[in-house]
Amino acid sequence: MRGPAPAWRRFLRLAAPVALGFLLTACGGGSLTAGRPAGTAVRLTRPSSPDRRRSTGATPTTTAPAPSTGGPAAGGAAAPLPTPASLVPFAGTTAAAGEGSWNPAGRPVAGTAAVEETSLVPPGGTQPAGIAWMDTRLLSAQLYSGSKSPGGGPYRYTAPVQPAQASTLVAAFNGGFYMNQAEGGYYTEGRTVVPLVTGAASLVIYADGSVDVGAWGTDVTMTPNVVAVRQNLVPLVAGGQPTPQAASSDWQAWGATCGATSCAPTVPGVEQQWRSGVGVTADGGLVYATGPALAPLQLADLLVRAGAVRGMQLDINPDWTVFVTYDPPTPGGLAAPSNGSKLVAATVQGPWTFFEPWWARDFVTMSARAEPTG
Repeated sequence: MRGPAPAWRRFLRLAAPVALGFLLTACGGGSLTAGRPAGTAVRLTRPSSPDRRRSTGATPTTTAPAPSTGGPAAGGAAAPLPTPASLVPFAGTTAAAGEGSWNPAGRPVAGTAAVEETSLVPPGGTQPAGIAWMDTRLLSAQLYSGSKSPGGGPYRYTAPVQPAQASTLVAAFNGGFYMNQAEGGYYTEGRTVVPLVTGAASLVIYADGSVDVGAWGTDVTMTPNVVAVRQNLVPLVAGGQPTPQAASSDWQAWGATCGATSCAPTVPGVEQQWRSGVGVTADGGLVYATGPALAPLQLADLLVRAGAVRGMQLDINPDWTVFVTYDPPTPGGLAAPSNGSKLVAATVQGPWTFFEPWWARDFVTMSARAEPTG
C-alpha cells in the first residue's frame, strides 16, 4: 500500500490539472483476492422485466442543478422520477444485445421500480461496465461507517445491516478510499470524524434521505439538514462533463491500482482497472457505475452518458467495488444475501458483503421511503 500524497501535490491538482510523473495515493488497504485479472469477463445478472418498467423519460440534460440544501420534502415517497431514456452506446464500441436499455432491479417501491440497471462498453474499451440509476424520490440514502473506513467508531449504522433496516433495503454500494488516502473528510452521526476539505468531491446525505454529489464549498455545503458527508479525492464530473483532472494523463492521481493479474504491492499498477463512481443527474436521480477495465476518464464518460451533471470516483481495485439490489419474495420482506443480485457478476463482493459483521469499510444503502399515509 503506497503512502498518502504530500499536501503540495494535492494543491497543484486542485489549482491546475497537470501530468505528474510519480504515483499518488493508493485506494485503501490490501487485497482479499490477489491475482484476479483486470480483464475478467463481465455480465449483468438482471434480465429485463417489462411488466415493472416505467414509461421512458426524456434524454438526461447536462444542465447542472443549483447547489442542494436537501431533496424532496420529508414525509414519504413523492411522485417517481421519469426513467431516463435508453443510453446510446459509445461510437467505436461493439454493443451487445440490450446494451444501454434499462432493466428494473430490486424490490419495487409503491409498486414502482426504484432502481434501473444497464451496461455500456466505455469509449476505447472492450468490456462492458455496469450502470445503475436510482430514483431518489422513492429511495432514502444512509451512510454506513466501518471500523477501518473511516475508523473512529462505534457507529449506529455499521455492518451488518440489521433487520429493521433490511425490511426496506433496496440497494447498497461501496464507499471510498481509506481516509488517509482519500484526501478528504468524513462527517456522520453528528460528528466530524475527519475534517472536511474545501473543493473535495463529496457525497452528501440530508436528514430527509435525499443525496447530492459535488465539490465541497461550492456545489454542496454544510447546512442544518446535512447528516453525512463522504469525501473522496476531487470531482470526476462537473457541469455535465468530465473534469480536466479526469482527462489528465496523471491517472495515478486517482489512486494506486493493482497490476493486470496481481494486487501484490511489487506489481506495477495499470490505468484500466476496477473503478467505481457515483453522480447526480439534473433532476436529482443518482447514478452509479463500475467496471473491470476503466481509466478515470472512461468512468467519467460512463457517468456523463448516464446523465450525471456532477460525479466522483469511489473505491477502486478488484476487491472493493460492488453494487447490489435486493428483492425479497414477499412485500415488506427482509433483504438478505439470498435475494440479492450484483450489478456486475464479476465483482468480488456481493449481496452478502453488507450483512457480514467483519465488513470494516463504509458503504451507502438506498431504502424505500415510507408511502404517504394521507
